[in-house]
Amino acid sequence: MVSRAPRIGSKHSLPDLDLKNSGVNVMVGLEIHQQLASQSKLFCECNNKGAEHPTLTFVRRLRPALSELGVYDPAALFEATKMKSIRYHSHPSTSCLVEADEEPPHSVDRESLKTALILAMALHSKVVDEIHVMRKIVIDGSNTTGFQRTMLIATGGYLELEGNRKVGVQGVCLEEDAARLLSDDNITREYSLDRLGTPLVEIALEPMSGTPQEVLQVAVTLGRLLRASKRVERGIGTIRQDINISVNGGSVVEIKGIQQLDQLIKVIEFETARQCGLIQIAAELSQRRISHPSEHNEDEIHEFAVENMTDILRGSSSKAVTRILEREDTQFVAIKADGFDGILGYEPYVGVRLGRQLAEIVRFYGLGGIFHSDELPNYGITESEVAAIKDRLNLINGRDAFILIGGDRDRVQFAADAIIQRMNQATRGVVPETRAATLDGKTIFIRPRPGSSRMYPETDVLPIKIDDLILESLKGSVPKSFDSYIQDLMQRYQLNQKLALEIFDSDRLKLFEDIVKNTKVQPTFVASKITEDLTSLRRKGLDTDRLSDQTIKIAFQLLDEGDIAKESIPVILETMLMKDLDDVKQAIQLLGLEQISDTEVNEIIDKIITDNMALIKEKGRDSLGTLMGRSMSLLRGRVDGKKVSSILKSKLEQGLSRVK
Repeated sequence: MVSRAPRIGSKHSLPDLDLKNSGVNVMVGLEIHQQLASQSKLFCECNNKGAEHPTLTFVRRLRPALSELGVYDPAALFEATKMKSIRYHSHPSTSCLVEADEEPPHSVDRESLKTALILAMALHSKVVDEIHVMRKIVIDGSNTTGFQRTMLIATGGYLELEGNRKVGVQGVCLEEDAARLLSDDNITREYSLDRLGTPLVEIALEPMSGTPQEVLQVAVTLGRLLRASKRVERGIGTIRQDINISVNGGSVVEIKGIQQLDQLIKVIEFETARQCGLIQIAAELSQRRISHPSEHNEDEIHEFAVENMTDILRGSSSKAVTRILEREDTQFVAIKADGFDGILGYEPYVGVRLGRQLAEIVRFYGLGGIFHSDELPNYGITESEVAAIKDRLNLINGRDAFILIGGDRDRVQFAADAIIQRMNQATRGVVPETRAATLDGKTIFIRPRPGSSRMYPETDVLPIKIDDLILESLKGSVPKSFDSYIQDLMQRYQLNQKLALEIFDSDRLKLFEDIVKNTKVQPTFVASKITEDLTSLRRKGLDTDRLSDQTIKIAFQLLDEGDIAKESIPVILETMLMKDLDDVKQAIQLLGLEQISDTEVNEIIDKIITDNMALIKEKGRDSLGTLMGRSMSLLRGRVDGKKVSSILKSKLEQGLSRVK
């Protein structure tokens, strides 16, 4: 008799995986992709500092080709089955014939190469004697050529951590960034070429064990080292983290596109739970294999019958089914899965189900998802329709399961093949694949892991020899330690350690230094406004990325010129975000914060003193706090608070002398 997996909601379902007490050995390899602060792209002289409205559009279809070893890369084959057209948008100021793949690449940008060498030396890596540009096959449309150009700069080395600890470095590469994704639907994927070719440094660290928080600290330390060089870009989208993660020595899964560091912990926790859950599912399947003599040979491919179910579902009352079948050239097929009853819906950890894993694969073929027997009848599919499907598949109740998919005929066939392949891999537990990080800290399938055949030499760019003279000339540019940099900020600008750390870790360090250099505003005030005040605005739900450096710089220039008061800076910035304004002076006018004359200030404070003589008689000098509050309610943002306080104290003393 075949054992049956626990159903969702049973006592076997767990709310979460406790990493600290689970005994699970998690290995994480961290990869950092950091844009360099170059003036041009890696293989041409085009500007990479922002996008213009595109003036040129062209469409391509990318197809896989045999590698030099005579094999196809599995990731490339997977992308090709999606059958998508790629539409590219460009502007002459940010892209040329190189990005369009209508002209060979130019020589490697020397400044970007210098930066990569400097960062390799900062990581104590061994720089290669000769740099060769390679082509790495990528046919998801993110590169017009069908490959990404990359070059190995150095190998080995280490990153120094707190407490005299180190984590090893596998390699340092210099490569071109991908095109910027604009939209993606079932038929067409659209990209902007403004980002394509932007220089990136890729740093791969050796796999490490430890808590997610410890991995996060390694990422923070590496990011700080890169920023200390002052040769990398800052801001959202300029740096991203990929991780390679495995559980208990199992298959490695690559997670791409972790944009925010606060995602990192959640992604590691979720992916660990997902892999542990798949291992449990595999264990359940392995137990069932005992009942199937034909499955004793693990190398044998299990047969999954596929039958057309369109006629059974043609009159279905399910809205999901009807929406698909009312289109032309569509179909529904069912895949019989011997021995999988209860497995597709089994949820060992929250959100971890084999059925969900299969649905992720199907969606990448432009299909909405799957139905499976563990969740049916449901979604408008009736019990009689389920019975008819089971009957056609000769399915044995209590033992077998089925997966139902519908959509365009060709896409359904590709998706069915992918599902069968994944089901055959289910007894392995974790399948080596590439997944993407979501904003809520989960991961979703994007493609199989690429093979070794995806890389081959670039024939249009000559090798670059690196000798000791070149490295010696760059030694003076190797960034000092993070601690030394923080001490320098504290001493140079008279900042406390907290402010120095905050301004260094922010995306506005260059702006801070520019404002301090060009105005007489106190550095501590500038730093607190750029860090703490902007953080406060973000906590209110405002998108501070909409405030350009130039906008903030203008506000401080007006403060330096005496046109506004210190207290007005956060009010102006908040108003600009709330009212969607681009002009600082427009915000000042809207708020009525134009600077007023000393005469007007004295007149306003004189009136406050006169109107509050009863309070002054009662409390004497203790009335200062109340009077200051009433004064600032009229003058906040228009006059510096210290100035108001000084005038008020003087006039209060005069008032007290009159009372006596």
